[in-house]
Amino acid sequence: MTEEESPVAVAATQGAPRTRAFGDLLFEGITRSAAVGVLLVLGAIVVMLYLGARPAFEKFGFWGFVTTAEWNPVTEMFGGLSPTVGTLVSSLIALVIGLPVSFGIAIFITEMAPPWLKQPVGTAIELLAAIPSIIYGMWGLFVFAPFFAEHIQPVLTDTLGELPGIGVLFQGPPLGISVFTAGIVLAIMIIPFIASVMRDVFETVPAELRESAFGIGCTTWEVVWHVILPLTKVGVMGGVMLGLGRALGETMAVTFVIGNAHELHWALFEPGNSIASTIANEFTEADGEVYTAALIALGLLLFIITFIILALAKLMLLRMSRQEGLRS
Repeated sequence: MTEEESPVAVAATQGAPRTRAFGDLLFEGITRSAAVGVLLVLGAIVVMLYLGARPAFEKFGFWGFVTTAEWNPVTEMFGGLSPTVGTLVSSLIALVIGLPVSFGIAIFITEMAPPWLKQPVGTAIELLAAIPSIIYGMWGLFVFAPFFAEHIQPVLTDTLGELPGIGVLFQGPPLGISVFTAGIVLAIMIIPFIASVMRDVFETVPAELRESAFGIGCTTWEVVWHVILPLTKVGVMGGVMLGLGRALGETMAVTFVIGNAHELHWALFEPGNSIASTIANEFTEADGEVYTAALIALGLLLFIITFIILALAKLMLLRMSRQEGLRS
């Protein structure tokens, strides 16, 4: 009997499929449990938020709460319109400022920077992401806000504030504490996240494609626009959503510089508030079932807003994929 035909070899050969089958089943069970666990946690959070917010919705109605700007704990009149608008506007400002800057940083690191400069710049960007948000808030309150009120806001008011139509957006007292200031601080906070993700996905593009495009006479911008971005749009969108998610849910940095005023204004230089800052400021002082329920309802609104934005981003990616399939 040869070595391959020995009883030990035969037993090992017969036991291998069973072992592999057991290992596959175990691995599948663990991964399935992890996926189901995430869904269960998400569902538990939604149920908890709804149950906690139900007293406010029963008193004001869901749409009544969402569309009302009044927030008066004395009379127990609460509406989520002002913090919702403040959250969306400050996040939009952060994205408008942070996205181009992040894109420029990622392109510079991957396409234009000399080899000796890539690593230091990349490390510096990653270090910015590690700074706690409360440090950004303190810097914004004690350093940036006074500088903005004294040197930047007057210039914007005298120039953009005089334009018809959009001029009303750039009006307000030179306090330095405003929705616009919160948007700038948020932009600085999300730039490291978006830039790091963009840099990583840009580096996954094969060098042969870049070299081929340069070889037929493409400029750097044409290579980026026609080669790199089409291949990495999913990763780029993921980085943008990561930054936007942090901007929507940021608490302490926004609380320091937004002004925390329950008022609606067209002017971006007026103080305002956000959902996260309102909850952080008032949750420990909430007295009564309706007051607490109103703050929890704000948390539920923030969850719904984030879910809608992520769903729209996913639909946009699916539409882009279908259009590419039709073109091909």
